[in-house]
Amino acid sequence: MPHVTSQDGAKIAFEKTGDGPAVILVGGALSHRDFHGDRPLAAKLAADFTVYVYDRRGRGQSTDAPSYAVEREIEDLDALVSAAGGSARLCGTSSGAALALRTAARLGAAKVSMLALYEPPYGPEKQKQDFADQRRRVADLIRTGPPGEAVAYFLSAIGMPPEALEGMKRSSDWDAMKRLEPTLAYDYAVLGDGVVPRDLARTVAVPVLVLDGQKSMDFMHGTADLLAAQLAHSERRTLPGQTHQVDPGALAPVLAAFFKQGQRLPPPAQPRPGREEMSSNPAGRADAP
Repeated sequence: MPHVTSQDGAKIAFEKTGDGPAVILVGGALSHRDFHGDRPLAAKLAADFTVYVYDRRGRGQSTDAPSYAVEREIEDLDALVSAAGGSARLCGTSSGAALALRTAARLGAAKVSMLALYEPPYGPEKQKQDFADQRRRVADLIRTGPPGEAVAYFLSAIGMPPEALEGMKRSSDWDAMKRLEPTLAYDYAVLGDGVVPRDLARTVAVPVLVLDGQKSMDFMHGTADLLAAQLAHSERRTLPGQTHQVDPGALAPVLAAFFKQGQRLPPPAQPRPGREEMSSNPAGRADAP
């Protein structure tokens, strides 16, 4: 299996498909290429782009390191960008969108030429403490709880009904989710304090497409508005009929149209108000798998 070696020695497994400018897909929580991964989206983009799908560290066939820092995941993407020829477009979904945003800010326009973000799960300022408590509880359960306890808490916290959670525990997916459990802490770390990182977003100078789904949780719409308002060159789109679990068939044509714009920068966006007080939702503190 192809892989790149990150700066700390972690082996990051990936695959590529298609032909054209490089696009790297960055997945969210409790997923990798073989488990609710981005292969279906990659297949739909492959006619126009060389699409890279990878396992984030500690997931699938990628290795990990004894200690974690968000910077290590940015270095993983840096290594993938180098393998892709030194420059790439990034598309992140859920916590992967937060990681893609951080990576674009860190690596700069020479390496990340365009950016697409589908529902980075930042919440409103008033729920900062709730996010901190949830992050701490997940970390404690990963460290001391029986396998699967942190996953169960996470899924409940993001709004999965009890009966659906019990069904999930009986499904064939449960063992795979338990194996991914330690990486939930990584997703919380990527989200920082859980609210839109305004100062970081303002440093991103490349074109950014900010997306949400029409039928997603209410707070996602306000998050997307507020994030787009911080970016110098942003385009804001809502996908009709979509939820947080976006259909690749709905997402792919919108991404392709945006990414085909290439390096052309639109005029700087005029400041526009974001919704400072987004709809409160106790499920809005971290990303769904």
